[in-house]
Amino acid sequence: MSVEWEEDDPFEEQRDKIENPMKRLFREYGSRYRFQALVGIFASIFARLLDLLPPLMLGIAIDSIFRDGGAASFSEQIPLVVLPDGLLPGTQEGQFWFTIAVLIGAFGLGAIFHWVRNWGFNSFAQNIQHDVRTDTYDKMQRLNMDFFSDKQTGEMMSILSNDVNRLERFLNDGMNSLFRMSVMVLGIGGLLLWINWQLALVALLPVPLIAAFTYAFVKIIQPKYAKVRSTVGKVNSRLENNLGGIQVIKSSTTEDYESDRVDDVSMGYFDANWDAIETRIKFFPGLRVIAGVGFVITFLVGGLWVFNGTAPGPFTGTLTEGNFVVFVLYTQRFIWPMAQFGQIINMYQRARASSARMFGLMDEPSRVEENPGATELEVTEGHVEYDHVSFGYGDETIVEDVDFDVEGGETLALVGPTGAGKSTILKLLLRMYDIDDGEIRIDGQDLRDVTLRSLRERTGYVSQDSFLFYGSVEENIKYGTFDATRDEVIEAAKMAEAHDFIENLPEGYDTEVGERGVKLSGGQRQRISIARAILKDPEILILDEATSDVDTETEMLIQRSIDKLAADRTTFAIAHRLSTIKDADTIVVLEGGQIVERGTHDDLLDNGGLYAHLWGVQAGEIDELPQEFIERAQRRTARTESQQDD
Repeated sequence: MSVEWEEDDPFEEQRDKIENPMKRLFREYGSRYRFQALVGIFASIFARLLDLLPPLMLGIAIDSIFRDGGAASFSEQIPLVVLPDGLLPGTQEGQFWFTIAVLIGAFGLGAIFHWVRNWGFNSFAQNIQHDVRTDTYDKMQRLNMDFFSDKQTGEMMSILSNDVNRLERFLNDGMNSLFRMSVMVLGIGGLLLWINWQLALVALLPVPLIAAFTYAFVKIIQPKYAKVRSTVGKVNSRLENNLGGIQVIKSSTTEDYESDRVDDVSMGYFDANWDAIETRIKFFPGLRVIAGVGFVITFLVGGLWVFNGTAPGPFTGTLTEGNFVVFVLYTQRFIWPMAQFGQIINMYQRARASSARMFGLMDEPSRVEENPGATELEVTEGHVEYDHVSFGYGDETIVEDVDFDVEGGETLALVGPTGAGKSTILKLLLRMYDIDDGEIRIDGQDLRDVTLRSLRERTGYVSQDSFLFYGSVEENIKYGTFDATRDEVIEAAKMAEAHDFIENLPEGYDTEVGERGVKLSGGQRQRISIARAILKDPEILILDEATSDVDTETEMLIQRSIDKLAADRTTFAIAHRLSTIKDADTIVVLEGGQIVERGTHDDLLDNGGLYAHLWGVQAGEIDELPQEFIERAQRRTARTESQQDD
């Protein structure tokens, strides 16, 4: 069964692979909390049955106690109360106090059962919500990087937040309402038929019409909800982009422009949501009209029956005042649960779609699979070999036949134009992606034969995007090395030339950096990231534009620390500022995912090739560059921009 409002789901591919998601949800997660579910179900049944007792006792009391002479024997009307006839009081006064006792017991026990019901369903729903969210997140963070390349952060958050919460609402409110509706409809219907089956048929006349009306409502409201969901996504995306780019907005003085854009998407949501609201607010009054007509007919037939003392029209038998009162009270209670059927179906379909999205994500295959027999990586010398390595996304080749080796303790630098594949090559060393052809070995061990954890524990990575977590400076430096002492954190910060500025922060190492480190400058964030790698003390160090966000003077200081850090470990470095890698033992020059040059800085300058031209660009010797290099640069830039647009 498809859900129409999920047609523009960014996870449609994953969702479509899942069959019977709700059955799987109850099998894999519901079985863990079977006790809570059973408690909720049985307590709900008993609570609702007790809710039906007061109107019935009122009708019995009217006929047996308050009416002169009694229309019927008290004991004859108490089959619901399983008590021997001898235990029932024989006097009207005794019957009155017995009725009071039953009412008190019904309300008291009902309150207890309602509390137990709420505990059961809430415990069931909350535990499953917690397990599903944590399991989905755990799977999500283990997926390949290419999975995240075409998904926005807001879309990922929608699963962990909106879908999980929607599931919890059904497991709690939806299931609660389902059992309430079932007990009330079956219980009231059975009691009405037991009391007077002829008048019961009159009271039940609106039921088919209510069912048809509810079905029509669900069909009409679904596409409207689809539009609401789509517009919500647009609002969230616009707000997320604008808040992320607030600095650009302010510097461009485009606040009014962005306010208009937010107003547009917000008004789109308003229109779509109001359209759904108009349908919804028409449905429930319409339902009340149908229920009201049924109630009036029941009251008319029953009233004439009691008023005249004889059955009207084709009806036969008698109807007492007490039974009539019970009919009136039960008929009012009977209609509203029926009206909730559409809402329950609504919640179920949403929960089903959410479950399919979550299980689709959990079942998402990973390109980077750990060999079942993988062993711990043992780094002795730090000798790294790339043996004719190729890699691509789908049909697009990014890295082709890359072949080099780095002796332990040496530094290899990767340079080349934007889009040449430099960062991708180093991410392959971390197995963020798996190669298509060739091998990558560390001290003779194929990376595919070692555990991912041991590989990444022995590798330090500092990227050009210095990401900091919400928390203190010390927490960010210690991230991944959680057992480090304050002294070790300070020593790592000193080596990264970060200690002095940290000491000048309001609370030093305990200063909160804000979301993504927004309270710090780019250079400060970069130095904290470097300190994090230094504290890890890895055997292999990867520096991907590690000094891209610092000024020249700070770069010099950081470079001095990096040189000390890299002295006794294998180091890979990427830098657009060629001055920072000119002392590397080997420089590999890439273009179009292939190695076009390799050697030392001096050797490459003497060759007069791509590296020499890139050096000339940074030295300001643009007029001396050959025309062929300029034309190739133009083609590379156009190709890179086109790929980004795609």
